[in-house]
Amino acid sequence: MFSGIVEAMGVVSRLEKEGTNLHITVKCPFVDELKIDQSVAHNGVCLTVVKIENGEYTVTAIKETLERSNLGLLEVGSFVNLERSMMMNGRLDGHIVQGHVDQTARCISKKFENGSHFFTFKYESNKEMVQGGYFTVEKGSVTVNGTSLTVCQSKPDEFSVAIIPYTFEHTNFCKIEEGSVVNIEFDIIGKYIARLKNLE
Repeated sequence: MFSGIVEAMGVVSRLEKEGTNLHITVKCPFVDELKIDQSVAHNGVCLTVVKIENGEYTVTAIKETLERSNLGLLEVGSFVNLERSMMMNGRLDGHIVQGHVDQTARCISKKFENGSHFFTFKYESNKEMVQGGYFTVEKGSVTVNGTSLTVCQSKPDEFSVAIIPYTFEHTNFCKIEEGSVVNIEFDIIGKYIARLKNLE
């Protein structure tokens, strides 16, 4: 479980395909604190550390993960948002994030107004997805590339978020442009409520 508070940006140093799997090697500031089998969210995707060597660590993404997320679009030199799993005796500064990306979205607008960056993302939506809780609500929570954010404008297949300067500078939002593909995870509480409603 994660909180959506990005700890650091990592840099992809190596990518290696093995069958349908992708081994991703990353450099990051806290690599010396990691252990084998530890969970780390990469752009919001929970992956397990399988190797630590020479100041870098490696995780493996399987076919389903690559198809559902933007990890298959990574290149050497790409920046990824990183967060280690949440400690249960700590504060929940963001919201409950599972690290299970629901789908990708595309940035359709990026604006700078009144000291903040406003991003609008568009995603695939249909009746079945909405019934499963794949939607946003005004002032609700959503996770974009592993970052816990508050929705400031919600539509059936798109939403907007406002990014303060600190978040913009310390996450890979500084690299997102119109057309960029991001990972999104919808609020787990909304999913449960939607599921219960459909059981009535």
